[in-house]
Amino acid sequence: MTGQTPALRLEGIVKTFPGVRALDGVSFSVMPGEVHALMGENGAGKSTLMKVLGGIYQPDAGQILIEEAPTVMASPLEAKAKGVVFIHQELSLADELSVAENVYLGELPRKSFGRVDWDRLYADTERILDRLKVGFTPQTLVGDLSIANKQMVEIARALTVDAKAVIFDEPTASLTDAEKDVLFEVIADLKARNVGIIYISHRMEEIFRITDRVSVLRDGQHTGTAITADTNEEAVTQMMIGRKLDLSRNVAHHELGDVALEVRNLSCGHLYKDVSFKIRRGEVVGFYGLVGAGRTEIAETLFGLRDPSAGQILLDGQALRITSPTDAIERGISLVPEDRKGQGLVLGMNCRDNMTLPQVDDLKAGPFVAEGAEVAIFDQYRDRLDIRTPGWKQLVGNLSGGNQQKIVIGKWLSMHPNVLIVDEPTRGIDVGSKSEIHNLIRDLAAQGYAVIVISSEMPEVLHVADRIYALFQGRITREFTSEDVTEDSLVRAISGLADNGGAQVA
Repeated sequence: MTGQTPALRLEGIVKTFPGVRALDGVSFSVMPGEVHALMGENGAGKSTLMKVLGGIYQPDAGQILIEEAPTVMASPLEAKAKGVVFIHQELSLADELSVAENVYLGELPRKSFGRVDWDRLYADTERILDRLKVGFTPQTLVGDLSIANKQMVEIARALTVDAKAVIFDEPTASLTDAEKDVLFEVIADLKARNVGIIYISHRMEEIFRITDRVSVLRDGQHTGTAITADTNEEAVTQMMIGRKLDLSRNVAHHELGDVALEVRNLSCGHLYKDVSFKIRRGEVVGFYGLVGAGRTEIAETLFGLRDPSAGQILLDGQALRITSPTDAIERGISLVPEDRKGQGLVLGMNCRDNMTLPQVDDLKAGPFVAEGAEVAIFDQYRDRLDIRTPGWKQLVGNLSGGNQQKIVIGKWLSMHPNVLIVDEPTRGIDVGSKSEIHNLIRDLAAQGYAVIVISSEMPEVLHVADRIYALFQGRITREFTSEDVTEDSLVRAISGLADNGGAQVA
């Protein structure tokens, strides 16, 4: 890359908000045909830097250069017009419109008298979808798509322009392994066309698979850039957080209590069938499988969001009929959902109100909510979970991903549950906060909670779980303990392949 002109360069970017210096003289560049990773803990400044690049924020100092020509990004539309395209982690699609209308939103091809040229629109979209190898059509309503397919629509938007640089922000958070492979082929294609790629991700295996360089931000400052092939995960982690992480497997180290929850031959239509398992107090049980294996659907049934078609749920040996989340909460079953922003939090509310939302009726003094009781609950779990926020009045939407997740966990812990279900506990969370969440889950088990962890990440379930249930196509295929599980046997179990390790589940 020596002697090349950068496709995009940011020089000495400074951005200050009231009381916070979010970016402190950050410089960053991406070369044509390069995949450059941008990493850092939540709150390190990555999002702010990208918002400056995208024209959402104006820098207080520094400059943006495209092919070494200084430029000002006055708006996101201007950034796109200058060849800088964003694929955001947070979906920004219109569910009531078709895929084609979303892909070309604001840029629909026109015929005479301003009429939409539908034939051209669908043909142009079809060409892009063919590159992405998706199974839906330009005419499909976006609202009918899965989260993973909606992410592919976001990616399709980036392929409509002649881009100089494309920024991918956690693009694989909702994708299956097969869809990830397609995404990486798209990135390789863009790279071959001399497009510069900025790749933001917390997933180390992706960084070392597809990137050429990696740059790290910490506390709004650039702490270093390395050639990916010349560094390793430990070195990058230390640049990010300034300390080493415990990446060891879990070994149970405390007494287990009685069986808290038992499920017998539970089925839910075509989603899953004949699922049976037990979880004891003081135990972390992991559910591991590919997207679509039925893991989340089982959790939703336990929480009353789905009606089972057969089977039994027993709590402390007593059969339950759970027909709604209210039933589940009253019986001490709590769910930290996969989509914490869409399902677990009200982003426009403050930390205190989010934390106490399920128990507002119990905190009333007459017709009003007792503010002192709410603040006391928030203070207790802020300290217990080490939630980093200036105070309870802070809007949850302003917190980092790790602290948002702690708010959701604290909300349910304050209800003193018998069983805590945590679905994808560290999705979209940086490596430092991920370690904190893992330690928190283990600590909760040591305190006697029965915890179910659903995860798509093998290192996660290996690190936190005492036992692991592998799922494939709606069935539990094997049960493993932390002592007998191997990566190979776990992969085979979630792929429906025969294996001699672990305990086979009939």
